[in-house]
Amino acid sequence: MSETVQGFKRINFFKGFLTTEKDWNDAERYHIDKRRLHNRMLHSPGIVFGYGGDLRVAARARGDLSVEVQPGYAIDGMGNDLMIFDAAIRNISLEEFRLPQTIYIVLRYYEELTDFIAYKENLEYKGHRRVLESCKVELSQTEPDIMREVELARVYLEKGVQRVRDARDPAAPAANEIDMRYVQRGGLAGSMLPGALRVRLEQLLNQVRRGALEYTRRGVIAAHDVVQASNTALMLLYANLLDLRNVFDIFKLIIESEGELSLDVDVHHPTIAQKKEFSEYRRQVEILRGLLGENKNNNEAFQNLLAYQAKCAEIAMSAVAGEKAAIIVEDKKVEQKVADIKDWEGVKTLPQPKPQMDLEGITWVLVDEIEILNKESEDKHLFQIKEAKDSYRSRQKLKYPDGTTVEDTGRAHVDGYSEFKILNITPGRPVVILRRMDYVYGDYELELQANGKKVGIVSCVGTDRVHRWRNWPAMITEEYVKENSLLIRQASVTAGRDINMFHIWAYQPK
Repeated sequence: MSETVQGFKRINFFKGFLTTEKDWNDAERYHIDKRRLHNRMLHSPGIVFGYGGDLRVAARARGDLSVEVQPGYAIDGMGNDLMIFDAAIRNISLEEFRLPQTIYIVLRYYEELTDFIAYKENLEYKGHRRVLESCKVELSQTEPDIMREVELARVYLEKGVQRVRDARDPAAPAANEIDMRYVQRGGLAGSMLPGALRVRLEQLLNQVRRGALEYTRRGVIAAHDVVQASNTALMLLYANLLDLRNVFDIFKLIIESEGELSLDVDVHHPTIAQKKEFSEYRRQVEILRGLLGENKNNNEAFQNLLAYQAKCAEIAMSAVAGEKAAIIVEDKKVEQKVADIKDWEGVKTLPQPKPQMDLEGITWVLVDEIEILNKESEDKHLFQIKEAKDSYRSRQKLKYPDGTTVEDTGRAHVDGYSEFKILNITPGRPVVILRRMDYVYGDYELELQANGKKVGIVSCVGTDRVHRWRNWPAMITEEYVKENSLLIRQASVTAGRDINMFHIWAYQPK
């Protein structure tokens, strides 16, 4: 930059001033540096929406390993203007990468000298008359740095990939699908949070909100404030207005509301307050208050805040896992709770499901379980895999979302179906089949049958490459439970996906 301790120097013309190429280049450099300074200080980096096709990345209709980037405008972290005037096509050459791997589609700023001229009368006078400010769509193997490039999309490529697709669910793209969740938005009112941190913050706020809702259902009045604070923070995030400039102030309101929730539980809900988990929740809230008191509004402090708040939200959920929701009494009649598969959402992340669990007013009891790759258990339950294109055995040592590591053995099959018998069933009551699965192979659907009758579709939505264990529930309603045993068939609906199982539990209401 041309700025010095004295500031910017602007060229000053006067009568008789003999200019050279340095003077003219300095004059241009002054305006370039001032424009970049303006962009850096008054506009956040990223894609500026509203011009052309907003640099949107899409798969091509021909179904190959190429993508098309629409025209658009962006600003990088150095304040450079990046603009594409026509659609650009970029081919992905698999020999350049070692799959499986995530590749990043980025836009980088370039300058190029053009319009060369040499004067025949005196070849000493020659040079380029123009500098073309340009940018290029490139593929990168490293996490994008906003200071030198703007991320347009990313794709996780699997081995054997033959084509890149648009994401069927943009909020949870699968492998070989274009992922634009991490794209940063730039412009007048924007956030400077990197895309990965923005997604992590969104997930955390939703986690805090879900936990607070569980407390509202148990009559904790102060939990409503936590819900509303989380809702407000999410709205600000969706409006692209949250970053390090204000996120600590936003979290101050959330954490103070969590402190009020803690006090409300201590005074009015002694059953929850006496739990060891809730005692740990109080401690986590005090840690969070201490973090805010340090007044360190930097990236490291933000990472610590996210980690401790995530732990706090997990503990809050565990403290009410066995507590019944408030029962609404009207005209002296108690409304009977109807079994709902949504009640099992919190069980998905339990490292060890309990023999008896109270979920939303219903007590569920373990009636049977199958240990996969235990010959005695498999033979007893007639476990088998049929008509699969491929099947294999596996031993995995993976983590649940709370960080607990569990080692287990299991089976998996591609296409076809798995079949097993559930024993000790009480007719006329619903049954929930709980399956421990490796969640890295998610995003598929199963057709579930019981005693030869189709009872529904089980959707295994989403994936997790870090915390890979989940206990996936499937419910068989009471109208299909007419005998004291059930022959269960899990048939693959989504072609080509690994259907894995490491342990199977069966529950019925008490």
